[in-house]
Amino acid sequence: MLRSVMTVGLWTMGSRVLGFARDILIAALLGTGPVADAFFVALKLPNLFRKLFGEGAFNAAFVPAFAGTLAAEGPAHARRLAEEVCSVLLAVLAIFTLFGVVFMPQLMVVLAPGFEDIPAKFALTVALSRITFPYLLLICMAALLSGVLNGLNRFAAAAAAPILFNVFAIAAMLWLTPFVPTVGHALSWGLTVSGMAQMALVAWACARAGMPLRLPRPRLTPAVRLVMRRMAPGLIGAGVTQINLAVDVIIASLLPPGTVSVLYYADRVNQLPLGVIGAAVGTALLPVLSRQMRAGDDAAARATLNRAIEFAVVLTLPAALALAVVAEPIMRALFGYGAFSMTSVHESAAALAAYAFGLPAFVLLKVLAPPFFARGDTASPVWVGVVAMVLNIVFNLLLMGPLGQVGVALATSLAGIINAAALIVLLVRHGDLRLDARLRTTLPRMVFAGLAMAGALWLAERALAGTPRLIDLAVLIALGLGVYGLIGHAIGAFNLAELRAMVLRRKQQAIP
Repeated sequence: MLRSVMTVGLWTMGSRVLGFARDILIAALLGTGPVADAFFVALKLPNLFRKLFGEGAFNAAFVPAFAGTLAAEGPAHARRLAEEVCSVLLAVLAIFTLFGVVFMPQLMVVLAPGFEDIPAKFALTVALSRITFPYLLLICMAALLSGVLNGLNRFAAAAAAPILFNVFAIAAMLWLTPFVPTVGHALSWGLTVSGMAQMALVAWACARAGMPLRLPRPRLTPAVRLVMRRMAPGLIGAGVTQINLAVDVIIASLLPPGTVSVLYYADRVNQLPLGVIGAAVGTALLPVLSRQMRAGDDAAARATLNRAIEFAVVLTLPAALALAVVAEPIMRALFGYGAFSMTSVHESAAALAAYAFGLPAFVLLKVLAPPFFARGDTASPVWVGVVAMVLNIVFNLLLMGPLGQVGVALATSLAGIINAAALIVLLVRHGDLRLDARLRTTLPRMVFAGLAMAGALWLAERALAGTPRLIDLAVLIALGLGVYGLIGHAIGAFNLAELRAMVLRRKQQAIP
């Protein structure tokens, strides 16, 4: 499983790094102005569905069904299931996309109610959203094909596909901008075209893996009905974090202009460890747990879950502490150029620290949801998710006034922490999670190593005041990695030799 995690993680890391290059360019060209606010809202709705389908509900419902059919009945039956689901999903999404484009002004009243007070900004948001909305259909179909690849234990193409979004976005800003009204229009067209490219890539990968799909007449067969029933509640159970972020946009639209953009940039930095670690572990974990639970090997499933939690925490905890302690140097070095003012740097850094508070919980949600889905239980995460969403709204309403954009980010973190804690309690009660001796030993040592690293970063940030921003950030990153790695290894929080051996084994297996 760890090799699969590394495959997904490395490709996702490449996508995130290229995504930072894209966001640096957006920040320099748009800053936190009205066009930026309009584009980020136009991006939010299709992006929400991308994350729900690509990293949550669809994988949760489809991958176990596909993997189980493949193991029990063979490739022909598994391919038929994928084709039937594909045709039904395409029909539903086509209708939904058409509906969204036609009624986009009404949707924007719900998603960004605060923009109605600024007619020009509202009209621009509607125009950009009509360009980006077809991306929803394209990327959800790409998610289905990615689920087929994940069920076949082939993760590289699906993990690499998001890189195309960044490539097309950067290309559009550089070359399309002179031919359209604003940079926001260029970005919106780049997003939609990238969806076509991503779908084409994973379709090619499926064909190469011996699983080419055709489109039969849409029919709600019993197998399709089962997948759809499991997917519907999974939209909430696995995607609560993303739904909470959508709530953040609604609340942020009611705050002063620029708040939507400030939260976007802060969340982008927070999404780096969340996407690389959380999505990678969750994607690789679900097929493994599905096979182990289908075979009745509960002990192996519990051991797999323990290692997944250990792997997630050992990487996420230092990331969260570092983002909280050195938030301002990070935002200044990454985005503090061109139209992105120092005021925007301060505001986005404060939001980043609030998001980082909940980062370990966000990542653990990716690890804690698959055990429910592997057993076909989508009801439990749904109820927990509903409570978390309600709490997120309550926290937003309580904190947005006194704390502004920080209150919005903090509300999301608090809701995520409560969500993760509730899932842990349920898994323990059901017997699916029992912390083994190794995890009970390493967890407190990880916390100690992380706190030592945070203290070193806090001191170093003050000592480096006045140095060039990129040098400042590079020194802090090197220091944080060094302190955490050395102290963690010395006290037994993790074994660097074991991690290095795992990497070397993967390289040796890749040589043939």
